[in-house]
Amino acid sequence: MAAVLAGIAVGFAAPGTAVELKPLGTGFVNLIKMMISPVIFCTIVLGIGSVRKAAKVGAVGGLALGYFLLMSSVALAVGLLVGNLLEPGSGLHLTEALRHAGEAQAKNAHESTTAFLLGIIPTTLVSALTGGEVLQTLLVALLVGFGLQAMGGAGEPVLRGVGHLQKLVFRILSMIMWVAPVGAFGAIAAVVGATGVDALKSLAVIMIGFYTTCLLFVVVILGTLLRLVAGVSIFRLLKYLGREFLLILSTSSSESALPRLIAKMEHLGVSRPVVGITVPTGYSFNLDGTAIYLTMASLFIAEAMGTPLDLGQQVSLLLFMIIASKGAAGVTGAGLATLAGGLQSHRPELVDGVGLIVGIDRFMSEARAMTNFAGNAVATVLVGTWTKEIDRERAQEVLAGRLPFDESTLTAEDGGHGAPPPEPREAERAAAGV
Repeated sequence: MAAVLAGIAVGFAAPGTAVELKPLGTGFVNLIKMMISPVIFCTIVLGIGSVRKAAKVGAVGGLALGYFLLMSSVALAVGLLVGNLLEPGSGLHLTEALRHAGEAQAKNAHESTTAFLLGIIPTTLVSALTGGEVLQTLLVALLVGFGLQAMGGAGEPVLRGVGHLQKLVFRILSMIMWVAPVGAFGAIAAVVGATGVDALKSLAVIMIGFYTTCLLFVVVILGTLLRLVAGVSIFRLLKYLGREFLLILSTSSSESALPRLIAKMEHLGVSRPVVGITVPTGYSFNLDGTAIYLTMASLFIAEAMGTPLDLGQQVSLLLFMIIASKGAAGVTGAGLATLAGGLQSHRPELVDGVGLIVGIDRFMSEARAMTNFAGNAVATVLVGTWTKEIDRERAQEVLAGRLPFDESTLTAEDGGHGAPPPEPREAERAAAGV
């Protein structure tokens, strides 16, 4: 928090110097992204490989995907509703510089849905782990996990090896987290120095509207669902994940908190298979914040360009964007490229308008990432509840602060990977007076 405040101060006091600090933030995010593929691979392989019945994995995965699809649709509808009510784009004008910014973003987007789907298949089994593509890693991890499951007892040595590899990966991550304040300082200073206050004034309506919409979505919709299904308070869960939200706020990437979410959900009492399947899959398919952003930003641009979208165009364009954005949940700026790509494929004349929100996309990216992150945390608890794979009493103890998470190792107090073994649970509850 001190580093973020210092970064803001430097950004206002010395904008020129602050912009030069951007590599500090970029370097930290790159360090985290370097670890994402190993984390996802180990987590999914252990999650699937440790379950003896494939039907159980299919049930967890099917339930999670069904929930992700439903909530993305709800988020899509919420964004459409608020965007149509606010009409935030009226009265803005497009300059030549912003026009070129929109064209540049369109070049970074997926060319077509077919190309996107084929891109999920890696060149080799190993290249998925070195290429940094989330969906490719997801595919390989699923194949390896099911392969080990089919091997039965013969696959146990490999599973133990992957378990040791996961311990190493999390240990390296705990080392990287020590430089988080440096990364946060550089990232915030560069954004404030480059953007300033003036550039934000004319775009305050969509920013405030977007943040408010995301907050209401998390507290009202997700919070109500969490309370009704799992009996858990959304505010307690958000407080438990406070450090992760601060990390996302400073780096503008939900990927930076993915490993910590896995460890914390297991510490909360959700079983390893549920966490191993739900969290990594959610990072590619549960994009609540991105869905709200894409809907509101598209309506904003269309109105600012003087060519509002009718209802049919809105639904067609935004369904395409939801598909095209898969796998980009935690990548800073990916939402902007997805937005440009969707407009390019459906309404090319609107691509220039992407430049209108380039200046504030970094700030909107934070709300996107935090909403995506909150959605995945809630989804993990819900899926664990539906499949009866969560220790409810332990969850209440953890959320009440009586079983703290061990920040020094990124794992729970009980050792391993944060998943509480059955035997110590009774002793912990007895010690806590439960």
